[in-house]
Amino acid sequence: MSIRAFIAGCAGTVLTPHEIAFFREANPWGLILFRRNVESPEQLLTLTSEFRHAVGRADAPVLIDQEGGRVQRMGQPHWRAYPPARRLGEIAANDPLTRRELTRLAGRLIAHDLLTVGITVDCLPVLDVPVPGAHGIIGDRAYAQDPETIAVLGRAAAEGLMAGGVLPVIKHMPGHGRAQADSHEALPTVETPLHELAVRDFAPFEILSDMPMAMTAHVVYAAIDPEAPATTSPKVFEQVIRGALAYDGLVMSDDISMKALSGTLAERAAAALRAGCDVALYCHGVMGEMEEVAAAVHDLSGDALRRAEAALARIHHRPEPLDPVEAWARLDAALAVSV
Repeated sequence: MSIRAFIAGCAGTVLTPHEIAFFREANPWGLILFRRNVESPEQLLTLTSEFRHAVGRADAPVLIDQEGGRVQRMGQPHWRAYPPARRLGEIAANDPLTRRELTRLAGRLIAHDLLTVGITVDCLPVLDVPVPGAHGIIGDRAYAQDPETIAVLGRAAAEGLMAGGVLPVIKHMPGHGRAQADSHEALPTVETPLHELAVRDFAPFEILSDMPMAMTAHVVYAAIDPEAPATTSPKVFEQVIRGALAYDGLVMSDDISMKALSGTLAERAAAALRAGCDVALYCHGVMGEMEEVAAAVHDLSGDALRRAEAALARIHHRPEPLDPVEAWARLDAALAVSV
């Protein structure tokens, strides 16, 4: 059965009969989970298993945003609270190798939490480079203020995830750090010249262009396309994402229900795929809206299907050994010293 080029959400902690029937019929490429979907480890494992059974694919990706700090869908009492990326960037300031090792360890611990409940994709790392005066939506979600450190620590986090059997998603391509607005609420426009974007904002994405998956930014880059945000801009895809960055991994949109985008959900999904996204991401789990998105997208085929298959092929089915107790002790000790 053909796989549809979108990622769906679900409404609660269990799949309803209507949702199961929808997933069986629409066959979305993957499922994304949020705090509303999280109750306990046992419940999450059941939920992820039910989704895969409904679509008939044991390797169907289940995604989550488990960054740490402000963005952590799985939390206490069942899961430890992870530090934001900026705290990891502050560890061992005079010892970059130790800082990199501990950032990788944090990624490995997150992967352990996720894989135990059947989640195989984490929307991490954030590679956005903040600038003074930008909106705080990125803020401490960024590892540092410079592209070089962000690239090093972003790769460390991604390697930790992959060592634990979980795929990373680099975001928000090609860079959200300059945005003066939260794209959940409004459409940001960046007026910075292209040469400056290339050496600062785009640089971490170019350095990590070998990563399996990326998420777009709902941001207008006036120097490239003053009419459309990256998510729906063929110019940004041709000139930057598939062009200058030479990125050939799977590209998913950021959530198409965010207020930065205009038009109906069907129009947004179609525009994202037309621009160059391989799959459209719809997060809210509202059945009528999911049906609208499913009707607007095409089947995964051609390069998009190749990229999707290549991404899933990079999952390690025998994760690197880990002692979570010892690993947490090391990370806690390092965080305590860096306060």
